[in-house]
Formats: sequence, structure tokens, C-alpha cells
Amino acid sequence: MADFPAWATEKAVVVSHQQLWADRAGAERARLVELLEPWLAEGVEHIGSTAVPGLAAKPIVDLMASVREHTDGAAHAPLLDDGWHLVPPELDERPWRRLFVRPDASGQHRVAHLHLVSAGHQRWRDQLAFRDALRANPDLLREYAALKRQLSASHGADREAYTTGKSEFVARVLQTCPGGYMPDELH
Repeated sequence: MADFPAWATEKAVVVSHQQLWADRAGAERARLVELLEPWLAEGVEHIGSTAVPGLAAKPIVDLMASVREHTDGAAHAPLLDDGWHLVPPELDERPWRRLFVRPDASGQHRVAHLHLVSAGHQRWRDQLAFRDALRANPDLLREYAALKRQLSASHGADREAYTTGKSEFVARVLQTCPGGYMPDELH
């Protein structure tokens, strides 16, 4: 069995919304704009549940950067130097992105994810459309929060099952968004 860092196998635990997530996202975003400036296309966005005020979430800030080419190793180097960890693509199994994790100082917990996606990719539009739909609709927000809490309780130890359990909801929301499409897995 592979020797994974502690943060790679931590449970998916959903907690009540915290204002500090927006603060952390703002600081990380500013740093990422600086680090990725030569490669950025459409910028860096705070996405995922921590970007939706009032939504329960795993306490991990998700950020997404649109770069000229998400597989460009030159863009990865400054992130690695800044303390981000690249999740090997063969483990992530999502060819449309490169996923980086920022662990806390102890190395035990994730505090941020960075999704690098190539400029113009549908995922960029879908992530923003899903976030904005939840921000605009309190009923969707409540429904999604309940689903996330239920999945955390039943699949918290299996992050992939937790993510897969959200797919149908995400697809349903995106079908109502202009330009949205049905994802294989969005979060």
C-alpha cells in the first residue's frame, strides 16, 4: 500500500459555515495571482461550498485558476515551492484539471485545494455557475447542505463516495443554468 500523507486520508467532515473561509480564500487568491501571473488566463476564483455564504462545508477552501495549459509543469513549480502538494493525476483521475492541496502547518489536515484548469474549459463555467446558483437560491442552499451532512455521516471516510453522492444534485442544478451541462463529477 502506498504511503500517503495524513491529509490525503482524512475524513470528509461537514461543519457550519465560517466567515474565516472567505478571508482565507482572499489571502490565498492574492498569493496565487502573484505566483501564477505568467500562466493565468481568466484569473483565480473562490469556488465550492466555502464560497457560498451560509452553506455548511468541509473546512477546506477551494480555489480554481484558469491557466493557459493545466499540465504545464512550469506553472506547477512555483506552487510546489509555496507549499502546495500536487495530487498525482493518476490518483486524481480527473484529466481536465491538476489538483493541488495545501495542508495545515501540522501536515494533518487540508486547508485549501487549488484546481488548475485550462482556459476555456467547460469546468470553469460550470464551477462558477453552480456556486452562483447556490448563492442566489436559499432553497437550493438548504437542500445541498442537508445532502452534504447526510453524505458526511454515511460516507465521510470515503471521499470518492462522498463526492459521487453529490453528483446527481450538481447535475440537476447545472441543467437549470445557462450553458450548464451534466458533469461526471463536479466537486
